[in-house]
Amino acid sequence: MPEDIILERGRPASDAELARRADWIRLQTIDLIAQAGLGHYSSTFSSAEIVATLYYHVLRLRPDEPRWANRDRFLLGKGHVATGLWPVLADLGFYDKTLLKQFGKVGSPLNDHPNMKLAPGIDFSSGSLGHNLSVGTGMALAGRLSGRDYRTFVLTGDGELQEGQVWEAAMAASHYKLGNLVAIVDANGFSGSGPTSLAMNIEPLGKRFEAFGWRVQEINGHDIATLKKTFDELPDAATSEQPTAVIARTRKGHGVEFMEKQPQAWHLGLLNPEQYADVVAEITARMELTGAGAGAEGSAQ
Repeated sequence: MPEDIILERGRPASDAELARRADWIRLQTIDLIAQAGLGHYSSTFSSAEIVATLYYHVLRLRPDEPRWANRDRFLLGKGHVATGLWPVLADLGFYDKTLLKQFGKVGSPLNDHPNMKLAPGIDFSSGSLGHNLSVGTGMALAGRLSGRDYRTFVLTGDGELQEGQVWEAAMAASHYKLGNLVAIVDANGFSGSGPTSLAMNIEPLGKRFEAFGWRVQEINGHDIATLKKTFDELPDAATSEQPTAVIARTRKGHGVEFMEKQPQAWHLGLLNPEQYADVVAEITARMELTGAGAGAEGSAQ
């Protein structure tokens, strides 16, 4: 990525390009996990389309200046899916791609959870769940007070919403009329210990956010066209007075058939060589079909 380049909001990207980019994130993820010897597959895969759409179409960024004051903020509440974010940040030019070879090693800035003090492009650290919507609310309020029109996006897991601090943040965001704040819930139905509804039911999610004064859109989190439309049609960041909650219904392990059938078994683990080969073959075949169908639209790199 050339220096002094601002990645503007609404950058051109076809549905086919973003679908292939999401699968590229999945391939990169399994390679990084193989390198480190451990990692989170199924949670990363459920959010791959969301991350691809945000970083290759939606967010306003300046990779050579990660702390640029006018950038859109992105906070990864479900920090254990950072494995899928590292290759994206490298691809966009936040750091050299060779740094990916250090993922998971002692002393590396790139680990299983993001650390804002070590890794360029990380707006807030995560690991302990429930903090990032509160921090995102603070960032959105700071934007209002400083007169800047950046947006703050917070990606949470649905299991994360069992934390009380999340709902304190939701209450504060509507009270302070933070229309520049967007919470995206990767609602894949599972938390670390099993189905979210068994640990502590959080449904109906949409009505709960609405009760806290939020604008709510409930969508298919794997449908690229719907994701693009949802983000493209967000209210104006500078003038809107109602925060937005995007409830993205997803499948844990999406994109790999055997992981979709046993999502909890692949929350944390390591593919054996035969499974690794099968997953690569499945994803690569789909990427080839998507590329062939892209036609004049082109395809992701």
